[in-house]
Amino acid sequence: MNTPVETKQNLKIQAYLILKEKIVSCEYRPGSMLNEAQLAAELGFSRTPIREAISILEMDGFLRIVPKKGILVTDILLGDIVQIFQARMEIEPIALKLAGPNIPQEELLMWKEKFQSDVSSVEHGYQTDTAMHLSIIGYCNNSYIIDMMKKVFDKNTRIIICSTQNKAHMQDARKEHLEILDYLLQQDFDQAAIKMRTHVAGCRNAAMDFFYST
Repeated sequence: MNTPVETKQNLKIQAYLILKEKIVSCEYRPGSMLNEAQLAAELGFSRTPIREAISILEMDGFLRIVPKKGILVTDILLGDIVQIFQARMEIEPIALKLAGPNIPQEELLMWKEKFQSDVSSVEHGYQTDTAMHLSIIGYCNNSYIIDMMKKVFDKNTRIIICSTQNKAHMQDARKEHLEILDYLLQQDFDQAAIKMRTHVAGCRNAAMDFFYST
């Protein structure tokens, strides 16, 4: 049986994870206002774990407390896009080269099959995209890189959803994923890393085009 302290900690973590998912998936849109009572009622928590979760999310940069107004879901700024994709372009090729020798061939074939099949929606497409990237990074055997890139992809996901990347770009991205996977299957990690950097640059350009045009 959990102690009262453990129960309180578990509720805080549960509230944090639920709220973060709603923010990352843009169910709570960037720039929207929330309030503590509304969140507690909606999620079925008391206000204490909600308040504690909000505090952590504020430190993560997802929320900002606005005195006398409420809780602001932070906007996506152009500077955020530049820095997020800069991190991806520099770190992901390194992580891929570290991970390459450790990734089971059957896992690479599984991802290849996923990207060869039709993607029915933008939502499904970005979920598969993100899952593949994090799967590769997970084999790099460097916990600091893995933890950092999980945080980067939380922010990256908001950008992808808010920019509603079109099906034409998704088709290009799928082809690039397949090329990366083929290089990994051939154990040509240098070329896979080069292709990964080119792919991330394309994603950055698509996001920047959207945000500059709005």
